Amino acid sequence: MNLPPLAPWQQRACAQAADAIAAGHFGHATLIVGPPLIGKRAMAEHLARRVLCLSPRADGEACGVCKSCTLFAARSQYEPVETRPDGSLSHPWGHSAHPDLQLLGYEVNQKTGKPRGEIVIEQIRSLSESMGLTAQLGGAQVVIVDPVDAINWNAFNALLKTLEEPQPGRYLWLLSSNPARLPATIRSRCQRLELRLPPRAEALDWLRGRGHAPALAEEALDAARGHPGLADAWLQGDGLELRRSVAQDAQALQGAQGTPIEVAQRWVADGRAAERLQHLAELALHEAAGLTDAAATRRLAARFDAANRARELLRSTVRADLAVAESLMTWYRNQ
Repeated sequence: MNLPPLAPWQQRACAQAADAIAAGHFGHATLIVGPPLIGKRAMAEHLARRVLCLSPRADGEACGVCKSCTLFAARSQYEPVETRPDGSLSHPWGHSAHPDLQLLGYEVNQKTGKPRGEIVIEQIRSLSESMGLTAQLGGAQVVIVDPVDAINWNAFNALLKTLEEPQPGRYLWLLSSNPARLPATIRSRCQRLELRLPPRAEALDWLRGRGHAPALAEEALDAARGHPGLADAWLQGDGLELRRSVAQDAQALQGAQGTPIEVAQRWVADGRAAERLQHLAELALHEAAGLTDAAATRRLAARFDAANRARELLRSTVRADLAVAESLMTWYRNQ
């Protein structure tokens, strides 16, 4: 499987890491952070191919023809499997044919045929065992965990032991969109590499290069608050249309057209309540921008918090329609 080219902001992060590795300043464990869909996994894969290459080019890039590069390209592709209750896509890694590359993520539950909701301790123990072995091709060894946020608390202790026993030539890269959720003991033992949102002009150029019409690219990028990966995902699917429908529902509730429970039941019916709640939170932020009225700002802040709280509740056993309805109450009759 050939890797797609990196976006400019991903390339900058990859070059930064590659320079640190070449200078011997890249540590055993690195926490790679950034918002969802910014390209953390793509960047980590490109860097892994470069690190594992047995005959790198003069510029340090992977040669593409050595045994390591051939095995790297032979791994199977991964595809999104399902949308989780919290709205995130679950996509287990494809199988890695490379003996010195381990890809750790949501495993498929053999009983249900669906991805697990977390990374369990058995997976972390397997990770630790593999990192204790000699690299089979005689070069480096790379383990990528995506998302590290999904590791359950029992497994974090096993991961901590691995972090405390670094070995030369072993790289452990932990990908996270929510690093604050990680234990401080994990964060403190990792270097940090952050993928940041690019300048607006660069993001628009990239979106247009992806084939999106300029006007739609601008609308989506503005709606995504400058996040090109999110804007692209919306434009590839119906995310922008969904956002518009959320705005219409919010406006209707402010005018007492319909009730929060009616709208909530409609929102959860197709399993996309979390996506709508994300749009609702972003809508509150957008409306709050530039406000000077303290009461209006507090109201919109309450709406933002309520939408995000409801998204978190969707991960629990609380009835989805009730969690969503509680969030929508903050919009009802412009409360």
